[in-house]
Amino acid sequence: MTGGNESCTAGATSMSYLTCLTYILEEWTGVEDIGDYLSYAFYILWLLFPLVVVFVLPGVIVVLLYVSVLWLHIYKRKNEIKEAYSHDVWIGAREVLATLWDGHGRIWHGYELHGVENIPEGPGLVVFYHGATPVDYIYFSARLHIMTKRHCRVVADHFVFRLPGFRILLEVHGVLHGPKEACVRTLEDGHLLAIAPGGVREALFSDEMYTILWSDRKGFAQVAIDAKVPIIPMFTQNVREGFRTLGGIKVLRSLYERIRLPVVPLYGGFPVKLRTFIGEPIPYEPNMTAEELAAKTKAAVEALIEKHQKIPGNIFRALMERFQTQKKED
Repeated sequence: MTGGNESCTAGATSMSYLTCLTYILEEWTGVEDIGDYLSYAFYILWLLFPLVVVFVLPGVIVVLLYVSVLWLHIYKRKNEIKEAYSHDVWIGAREVLATLWDGHGRIWHGYELHGVENIPEGPGLVVFYHGATPVDYIYFSARLHIMTKRHCRVVADHFVFRLPGFRILLEVHGVLHGPKEACVRTLEDGHLLAIAPGGVREALFSDEMYTILWSDRKGFAQVAIDAKVPIIPMFTQNVREGFRTLGGIKVLRSLYERIRLPVVPLYGGFPVKLRTFIGEPIPYEPNMTAEELAAKTKAAVEALIEKHQKIPGNIFRALMERFQTQKKED
């Protein structure tokens, strides 16, 4: 073994590190021409590297979520005594998490938020198109909190409440899974509430055409009517280019419809430009039915998509928009 190392530097000219490594491995393993095998292995790694990256990058969001959970546990331990004397001990924790997620949105996506002035001072129901992940909503709520000090609650699918370790994160941010009465009560208490009527189905099976998959859902409209609050439409440009799913595989669609769990793999995490646009609120009208209000809301979200999204979506174009100096008009 020592002789092999010495031979790497013997003579007037030293071997390259790769040649030396190949020589040592041949001595250790007794396999001749191991350099050819290494070259082939490096070629396969280079070939598959882009494929590996697009499935690994989404893990960054998961890591950040668990960093958020860990921070909340630490914060809770440090503030157990203060909790008895404060009406909301989590204010500081929300500030830190908003800064964390807003920083990630700024750095990775050049995130922008337009139309904040369309959000009324009182309660309102924010209705948005659901991308492959809700990361755009996370950025929106973080930026909104930083800009206005307002906390927007959100309705999530039931499977989110089964994720290990997420309970404290959901409680601190006021995440709801229903029922309708809880949503109405949240709005009547003066809070903002967000919901994506398309839910997990829209997240997994919509595509770069940005087709809204709300079916005939109108429960969200009934919530707004019962609470007598306006609906605020919202859409994030390029949200489908940041993350994509394999929802076009029919067997995965059939499996989802059977077990109602997000079994469709996603890939991406690309640093595309993300801009969230908030449309003009749809005011409460006592004589409007839930069906009419749902249709009006869907048309408003579709109008935001038509105005601000080039269809079909393109990942390369969305990446290039990071380098545009002129902001897209509201």
